[in-house]
Amino acid sequence: MIFYYCDKCQKIHDRTDYVEYKNGKYSCKACKENNRIHNITLKSKLYWCNDCNIPIHDQICGLCGKKGKYITTDLRPVFPEERLLLEVLQGEPFKYKDSSVWNGAGNRYIVDGKKLKITIKDLMKNDSNKVRQQIEENTNKNSYDKFNEYIKKFVQANKGRFNSIVSMSTDEINKDIKGYGFDQMFVSFSGGKDSTVVSDLVTKALSKPRIIHIFGDTTLEFPLTLEYVTRFRKNNRKTPMLVAKNKEKNFYDLCDVIGAPSRVMRWCCGIFKTGPINSKISSAFKNKKRILTFYGIRRSESVKRSNYERESESPKITKQKVVSPIIYWFDFDIWLYILSTGIDFNDAYRLGYSRVGCWCCPNNSDWATYLSRIYMLQQYNDWRNLLINFAKKIGKPDAEVYVDEGKWKARQGGNGISFSKNSIISFKPCANENDAFSYELRKEITEELYQLFKPFGYINKEIGNKRLGEVYVVDKNNNPIMRLQGRINSKTLKVTILKLPIHKAKSLTDAKKKIDAQITKYQMCMGCLGCESVCRFDAISVVKSASEKEAQNKKIKEKYEIDDNKCVRCGECVQHFDGGCYIRKVLAIKRGG
Repeated sequence: MIFYYCDKCQKIHDRTDYVEYKNGKYSCKACKENNRIHNITLKSKLYWCNDCNIPIHDQICGLCGKKGKYITTDLRPVFPEERLLLEVLQGEPFKYKDSSVWNGAGNRYIVDGKKLKITIKDLMKNDSNKVRQQIEENTNKNSYDKFNEYIKKFVQANKGRFNSIVSMSTDEINKDIKGYGFDQMFVSFSGGKDSTVVSDLVTKALSKPRIIHIFGDTTLEFPLTLEYVTRFRKNNRKTPMLVAKNKEKNFYDLCDVIGAPSRVMRWCCGIFKTGPINSKISSAFKNKKRILTFYGIRRSESVKRSNYERESESPKITKQKVVSPIIYWFDFDIWLYILSTGIDFNDAYRLGYSRVGCWCCPNNSDWATYLSRIYMLQQYNDWRNLLINFAKKIGKPDAEVYVDEGKWKARQGGNGISFSKNSIISFKPCANENDAFSYELRKEITEELYQLFKPFGYINKEIGNKRLGEVYVVDKNNNPIMRLQGRINSKTLKVTILKLPIHKAKSLTDAKKKIDAQITKYQMCMGCLGCESVCRFDAISVVKSASEKEAQNKKIKEKYEIDDNKCVRCGECVQHFDGGCYIRKVLAIKRGG
């Protein structure tokens, strides 16, 4: 049963009691004052029917009518493949072949209504190589017979919950799509269980399979995810499936340059997910002033997502209104939907993975890493070796321990990484001019430098002294805003501020920070797609290699260009990231130490 906790009156209500659902939000009717909506937090209680030997949503079983006992707050089915793994880890293959096996909150296994006393930490003490061998020896003997019997009962017993969540979500989707055409909507499809459910809900609500799906191929997908996406496209030929993929960058090469991503520095998301998806949106929905996106985000997934709203403007990808039809669903609901409808899904869940994003994500659990050692040995070994080599490069005394204990996941900043030195801005105030700053760049001046100053105004090379390398930045009335002085191929740049404010910066100090941001970008740009992603006007185009190896392999013509006809000088690309550059934010280092 799903409960609703009101932060104001600090009481738990059920939906038929004091909770009102309106415009995509829940509100507490018991303490609502002057139409103010108080925050509602979802909580859940699930029960176990001993007679049917299955988990149930309501305390009274919908199949036999008996009263169930409380078992956990959320759960998912354990498929025969994972059940066999559990049995092998306990040294008794097929011990639970006739049992009803589930996995509850806290990754605790439940067998026939009883929680196993053994923990995941204990299970992972087993040698993964021996476990893999035993699984291979017993796989052909495994069976779905008993599993299917319990799933049939599970679906029948929880039919009321299924009808409720489907009805509510479908009604809201029908409201969401009003005013939008098929050429203004898409489903963000990851190949995971949540986006699979959203895809099915939206397609059925529309009654036509014509809505575009965008699959973000991060190049780090589970092999089983790619297999599932292939099956999805084959089985849904009338559904347009676009693939967003960064074909220019290699994840492993980037790790060598800026280090592996960590839980606090997941640079991979911007470069391999958000950036490519935004580029795909720009090309697929050209000249569309608004786009409706259906996401598979749920509040119960994490603490961070627990505060997400059902509807919002995209915080990461521009031009979107984002809607999550399953924002209030639990894992229980997701699997109830999948098993009730019989839709296809990613086979990685059968193995025991609870989430299937990037297989080597630093946010993955130790259990997910252990599973990869069993089912993806070659990829796991390649990744581990990369991490060990990186740990040695940045001076970790015991690199293998650093990696195997997961300490790499907590890494912060760019200390020990040579590329991070490009984030340092060397300057000195001009002795004769208070409003001028002299910079010693780490990269020679090229014509590209002037592109980075376009957000401040328009580049004018006619009124400057060409012998001194002077270039002016002017406003739309051709009034000078700042003067740049530096010869092509030199590393010395003098910037003189001639007019304030600059992007609301009323002081020289604040104006200089904005200039520093663009110089940092000039020195550090490796084509992360961050700038392009934050520009709502598609004015920025970047092609950059991240390393000498990439430059040699791709032989690309590098550029950082801002289209004068599209740029509105809003300054968002200057101020969006700390220090002006996404990579600079990732590789922040301690100064003077």
